[in-house]
Amino acid sequence: MSTSTSRIQRTPEGWRARGIANLHSHAFQRAMAGMAERQTNPEDSFWTWRETMYRFAARFDPDTLRAVAAQLYAEMLEAGYTSVCEFHYLHHAPDGRPYADPAAMSRALVAAARDAGIRLTLLPVLYMTGGFDGRALGERQKRFGHDVDAYLRLFESLHAGQDDSLRVGCALHSLRAVPADAVREVIAALPGDARLHVHIAEQLGEVQDCLAIRGARPVEWLLANTDVDARWTLVHATHLTPEETRGIAASGATVAICPTTEANLGDGLFPLRAYLDAGGAWGIGSDSHISVSPVEELRWLEYGQRLVTHHRNIAVRAGSTSVGETLLHDVAASGARSTGFDADGDHIVLDAAAPILAGATDDDVADRWIFSGNRNLVREVVVGGERVVIDGHHRDRDAIALRYARAIDALL
Repeated sequence: MSTSTSRIQRTPEGWRARGIANLHSHAFQRAMAGMAERQTNPEDSFWTWRETMYRFAARFDPDTLRAVAAQLYAEMLEAGYTSVCEFHYLHHAPDGRPYADPAAMSRALVAAARDAGIRLTLLPVLYMTGGFDGRALGERQKRFGHDVDAYLRLFESLHAGQDDSLRVGCALHSLRAVPADAVREVIAALPGDARLHVHIAEQLGEVQDCLAIRGARPVEWLLANTDVDARWTLVHATHLTPEETRGIAASGATVAICPTTEANLGDGLFPLRAYLDAGGAWGIGSDSHISVSPVEELRWLEYGQRLVTHHRNIAVRAGSTSVGETLLHDVAASGARSTGFDADGDHIVLDAAAPILAGATDDDVADRWIFSGNRNLVREVVVGGERVVIDGHHRDRDAIALRYARAIDALL
């Protein structure tokens, strides 16, 4: 395992590390963080959590989305994320009718990313059906929906605006939300370099429904019916057989693991050790943003494995016995293939004066950063040559926070 592009390096300014890619985000959900933590049913799960999500989703317009997303993206930068894949399905007005500009909500996210100074991989989502059985979208889902032609028009209009800080890819919401023929049609119409992301095998109920209707598990079906390759990012992929685990790894696809959201929703644990043994690529995402910290995602990815195996120091690869170095190497190695950005120059600087890093060395600084305490050690962040975080604070923190507070007042 080469750590040349990912190892933390000592510089006169402090400990310098490569910026981290956030591979999965639903920006609007930042506004509801902490508001779905009361029991509504003794069997509460992802499926009951969706009720709160739907209520919040119905309240957004382009202005409130921009304000909430800008706050989120500023928080991401302060935490050490320098790019984000925005899995965006909040397309239309609450009644399901397109805005006068059908891309208005997408453009609000682009504007928010520019407000904050983060690199954005915008992934407009195709969402067509309410289940594997092809049922129509429910009333609360109508603002998510497109047919294939309308979706491709949206994609093309956004893709034309790509630049050094914006990439546009494609997201299939999930196999339950996109019929098999539409999956094939959309993939065939995309540019050859477009990134493809999909929610998959997050929930046991999803796996069971796919088996019942398509005769195969979700990942099994995807690998058999599409040409999954390095352009693909499979989000969650929590519930896998050993064959599926090896199949994803062999395909060259990346898995976006979102440990804090997966724990919050009770999804389950990704089979990390088996996936590493198969040579699989992976990265992290903050998803629902109940946490906006790459340290917490990486720490709990490892801790989850320890809890189920009753062993320690699980996430290591050949070439390093350090868990922290392995985690940082792997997220650095997968970033470009999921985001479409080759942004080697984007970097963060850790606070060398922080007590937790006193006496740190090249060999232990990664482990100290990830596995010791909850103080944010990110002091400076540079994206595209611009310092966007200075002395631990986003350069426009106060103005962005004021717009966010006004948006939350409007939403609530």
